[in-house]
Parts: sequence; C-alpha cells; structure tokens
Amino acid sequence: MDISLSGQMQDGSHRLTQRVYYEDTDFSGFVYHARYLHFFERGRTDFIRLLGVSQGQLHAQSDPADVVAFVVRRMEIDFRTPARMDDVLTIETTPAEVRGARMLLSQVIRREDEVLASAEVTVAVINGFGRARRLPETLMQRLAGSGPEDKPAEEQA
Repeated sequence: MDISLSGQMQDGSHRLTQRVYYEDTDFSGFVYHARYLHFFERGRTDFIRLLGVSQGQLHAQSDPADVVAFVVRRMEIDFRTPARMDDVLTIETTPAEVRGARMLLSQVIRREDEVLASAEVTVAVINGFGRARRLPETLMQRLAGSGPEDKPAEEQA
C-alpha cells in the first residue's frame, strides 16, 4: 500500500496519517481540543487534493464568479478519548452527501483502531464574492465517485 504525503483513497474514503507533536498538546500532554480542527482540516484538504483538484487553481480564477471555494458551514464534533504526544493518528474523511452548493462529510480520527474523535462537517461552496455557487460538474462527479452517492438512505441499502 503506497502512502503519500496526501494520504490515500481506500474503500470510498480518504485516509491521512499524522503524528502528534509537542505543539499539538496542552500542559497535560494531551492534544488540545482545538488542534483536532487542524487534523480534520488537513484530512479534508488532502481528500480534495487526491481527487485531482487544485484548490489554488480554483481560487485563482480571473472572474470572481468563477472562483470555487469551500467554507465550513457547520461542524459537530464528538470527543471520545484524548490523543497524546507521539501518537500516530489516522484521519478518515468520507463524503456522506454531495449536492448543489454543499457537501456533508463524515470524519473520524483514530489511533490504530480506537476512535478518538468524530465530526460531521457541512461544507458550503462559494464564489469569489462569498455567495453560494454550485459545484462544477466535474468536481461533483469526482466527489460523488469517492463515496456514497447522493441517494436517499433507503436506496443506498
């Protein structure tokens, strides 16, 4: 299994391995709660990167109406057990729903098989003016092809 700096795609999910450094911890030696946001963000960013999408190119459009940017609209996090310095974590990102101008992503941070934190993240798609815009069709297809398709739950079963 080839693991790149950007992680790997496996079974419709993205997996990124990260080590916990001293800077990630608080005085107790546990990972500071806000640092989990950084780990989740890295997972989402590298997930998009492995789909062959350059966020730099999406942001660099000459017409602001053509810009595609992702912003976190909502995030619900469940902290279960703390990570510690030198732990090796796996951040797993799975698209749960992709439609129009938003994506719902499920994310999990694990230490080996133990779930440390999980998040449900709603990501909005905006243009250079900060207004909602639809995902470009090619990006929509790449996202939909990486995980569960945008179907009602009863059709997925």
